[in-house]
Amino acid sequence: MAETGDAKGEYPGISYRGDGALQTWLARRPPEAALEPALPIIDPHHHFWDTPARGRYLIDELLQDIGGGHTIVATVFVECRSMYKKAGPRELAPVGEVEFVNGIAAMSASGNYGPSRVAEGIVGHADLTLGARVRETLEAEIAAGGGRFRGIRHGLAVDAAPQIARHALRHTPPHLARDATFREGFAQLAPLGLSFEAWQYHPQLPDLIDLARAFPDTTIILNHVGGVLGVGPYAGKRQEVLANWRRDIAELAKCPNVVVKLGGVGMISFGFDFHEREMPPSSEELAAAWRQYLEPCIEAFGAERAMFESNFPPDKQSGGYTELWNAFKRITQGASAAEKRALYAGTAARVYRITPP
Repeated sequence: MAETGDAKGEYPGISYRGDGALQTWLARRPPEAALEPALPIIDPHHHFWDTPARGRYLIDELLQDIGGGHTIVATVFVECRSMYKKAGPRELAPVGEVEFVNGIAAMSASGNYGPSRVAEGIVGHADLTLGARVRETLEAEIAAGGGRFRGIRHGLAVDAAPQIARHALRHTPPHLARDATFREGFAQLAPLGLSFEAWQYHPQLPDLIDLARAFPDTTIILNHVGGVLGVGPYAGKRQEVLANWRRDIAELAKCPNVVVKLGGVGMISFGFDFHEREMPPSSEELAAAWRQYLEPCIEAFGAERAMFESNFPPDKQSGGYTELWNAFKRITQGASAAEKRALYAGTAARVYRITPP
């Protein structure tokens, strides 16, 4: 199942519009001032890419987004099939993405691009269906990461509905997390000090619960609050879906090796229509829509095992970077200072071994 080449024009759960078109749309609303601007933030989930289908999103575009007034002290890059090696063994192709991002991180570390430490942590991809042979890829990525490589994501997201399946970044068979060979590959992570980013849809959470119980020594980072679907056959069933999701989130939170990323709700797959509106939403509108996903995760996992994420540029489909973090801050308005420190930077600093602010 090793893959090569750049990703398709569609990212999981969205029909992606290029950054230029998004900037034009976002410019229709006057920018908001950043709330609680002195609160340090580590953004633990964003991407870089440069393809004809997806457009360009590199360090300049990211810095433009994060320059709206929030104090972004560091970021973590998460794999998105960018800049895979064209030559050489297929299983080593993802090493090219780590090399590519480590170069961007080195640019940022020079200080010439401002105070934010971009891509201080790097999450790559490795094909765990290689079984134990995946260790070669993992070791090559550690070497390529220049001390920044933290773990991998092998996407598990799959759904039988054609409205959802067409957005898949990779071909993933059902119940891959229970496959013996996949788990043989998964077992290589903890001995190397690497974590696993879990990206799947909400009906697949029971598989992840089983995986987390089987590997209690491996840190698992649940992406995008568990990938709650609100399109295709799930459209118009939000409360029913949320009830099932909350049950599985509560069960998953019992696994102490799992932490959750609070974000990704801006993707079209969650079933909101912000991307179809003439005017981009305000942070108040985003907070009102997203609260029902974020608060249950904070309640289940606690602030010490939860971290807000931008998931940019995919979440840019629903609004601007400044408005996204303003929405999060509106949701946590009643949180204590200690809880805010954990949610916005502390948890990410611990999980990704980043120097805390």
